[in-house]
Amino acid sequence: MSNLQPIPLSSLRKIGLGILRPEDVAVGPDGRVWASDANCACAEILPDGSLRRVGQLPVGCGNGINFDRQGRIVIANFEGGPLHRFDPNTGAVETLATEVEGRKLTTSNYPVIDRAGNIWCSNSTDASPWQAALDGRRDGFVFRIRPDGRADIVARDLQFANGLALDAEQSHLFVCQTTGCNVLRFPIRADATLGPPEPYGPTLGDPFDPMNPPADMSTTGLTDGCGFDVEGNLWVTLVMANKVVAITPAGKVVTVIEDPDNSLMLQPTNIAWGGADGRDLYVGSITNEYVLCGRSPVGGLVPNV
Repeated sequence: MSNLQPIPLSSLRKIGLGILRPEDVAVGPDGRVWASDANCACAEILPDGSLRRVGQLPVGCGNGINFDRQGRIVIANFEGGPLHRFDPNTGAVETLATEVEGRKLTTSNYPVIDRAGNIWCSNSTDASPWQAALDGRRDGFVFRIRPDGRADIVARDLQFANGLALDAEQSHLFVCQTTGCNVLRFPIRADATLGPPEPYGPTLGDPFDPMNPPADMSTTGLTDGCGFDVEGNLWVTLVMANKVVAITPAGKVVTVIEDPDNSLMLQPTNIAWGGADGRDLYVGSITNEYVLCGRSPVGGLVPNV
């Protein structure tokens, strides 16, 4: 029987107050909590909720972040384009890629790292400004960087490729198509290339037309970040609807958190789990100047174990 159930908005609390653009949160193997922050390479959110800012990116600011198996943080630089790697102990930053197959990285968005050490990352669009890609164009892609540094594009023609996730078996890569308002599932072949995609679960809402926005944003389905819990539910943030939903293994959609009044959770972009039991939940936001923290009814899937 599933333990998945809604989380009361009132049970969430603000941490990391004063952080700028905390798009994503990642919890390290040592339990320390880090968030993307436009003021530095990455910011540690200390146990008392305060911030410790570390390092600086050469351009732009961090967006999606994730730990590799060596305890370093891979940072997708949405505003600047490149993909970076950051050592939280020294503050050192290295740039892993500025282009792939001759194609410049313009909007690196979200990285995940598999057990073999491959880095998978989305590049949302070539549009400038990026908001022009809300028209639904298919110019997003996913690229992979192998442990030896070789990089290649593994999926093309995506509608604003955004958050990524790997399932427990790491047999599939899941990709949020923001303007497709859905999630795609790609089988990962033995040679780490991707097979043909299929929709995972239903379309999660209506498209968003910035020229004619709806009066009720709760119906919009722009998917942003995603992540699995230990029961196999894929949690997905709906950035304009102010919702976090979960797609169950049976394909049912459950609303886990919602804030129709924009009172606390505004434009949620990513979720992460931590804590001794894996049930401390963190919600990042492209808009809020804080990260939300609460207790999850289900523990998060620990990556690369």
